[in-house]
Amino acid sequence: MTAPQAPTAGGSGPDDPDGPDSADDRPDPATRLLEVVAIPAMVGMGGLVALQSDVNGRLAGELGSGLRAGTAAAVVSFGSGLVVLALVALLVPRVRREAYAIVGAARSGALRPWQLLGGVAGASLVASQGITVGTIGVALFVVAVVAGQTSSALLVDHLGLGPSGRRAVSGGRVVGAALTLVAVVVSVSGRLEGAGALTGAALLLALLPLLAGAATSWQQAVNGRVSGVGGPMAAALLNFTVGTTCLVLLLVVSLAVRGELTGPPDLPGGWWLYTGGLMGVVFISGAALLVKVHGVLVLGLCTVAGQVVASLLIQGVSGDHLDLTTVLGGLVALLGVAIGAWASRRTTAAGTSRPATRAAG
Repeated sequence: MTAPQAPTAGGSGPDDPDGPDSADDRPDPATRLLEVVAIPAMVGMGGLVALQSDVNGRLAGELGSGLRAGTAAAVVSFGSGLVVLALVALLVPRVRREAYAIVGAARSGALRPWQLLGGVAGASLVASQGITVGTIGVALFVVAVVAGQTSSALLVDHLGLGPSGRRAVSGGRVVGAALTLVAVVVSVSGRLEGAGALTGAALLLALLPLLAGAATSWQQAVNGRVSGVGGPMAAALLNFTVGTTCLVLLLVVSLAVRGELTGPPDLPGGWWLYTGGLMGVVFISGAALLVKVHGVLVLGLCTVAGQVVASLLIQGVSGDHLDLTTVLGGLVALLGVAIGAWASRRTTAAGTSRPATRAAG
């Protein structure tokens, strides 16, 4: 019989279950593959958001201008996505069972009421866009949203609100978030200077999209929690139901205040103007599924980077001029994602951010 090996200077031997080399702490090959694949998948979902924004923006332009047109376009987008998800739930028994599981969890208290309201964040983002863009401009609006989203994501992960558990605020994660914000500022710097939007009143009004951006990180966290109970499609169904309800109420109120509550607006032709809802379904369900892999921050960084890169592609396809700062912004955004993902993986490997698991039996 051989003598057991002595502990190393680090305080743990090869048979120590709590040591850094414990097999329980090392992710299996399937988990490692998911961690790698999740990054480009989330960047791609961010690109889909950019395309959705372009489609919804064109639909809003066809419907008019201001809060009324923006809210009406959002109602069409959210409503069409809700119809798609409702049809899926009717046709696919598994999705129906997942939806019933969410209802049961809400009734039993396994899901708290505030965890069911992720769709409110989407509605608040649309509302803040309609209220502020006409005054502060699109560029400052985007910067404020991203600033709120990245800073809030650090806090949401730190508190463990999402399904990935607590993730410490490390230097690498802060650098990744800061670089992504810098990338957005660089990408829109020309529009910021040209619009002359940085006045005191504009900065004060920018608090609305800042708070709306912060709410989106919370939205991804609670949607991930709901997805853990009922699955990503059922979580998306709940999200679209809540969001559509809020947006319809907002549209009715805005029309009533203006004395324009005479009926629905005339919808323009062009089938592609109504594809935003389907894109939203893919994004919300995908985000609810993947947020558990790297946490809320990395999901947010990836989607922002995807939006920046996709915006470059959209500009190129439409024949618009691409200047050096815009391209540089895209590269810096991807660098921010790489650093944020690397830092998150290091904290996970160190055991500081792995979500708690259920005990056997």
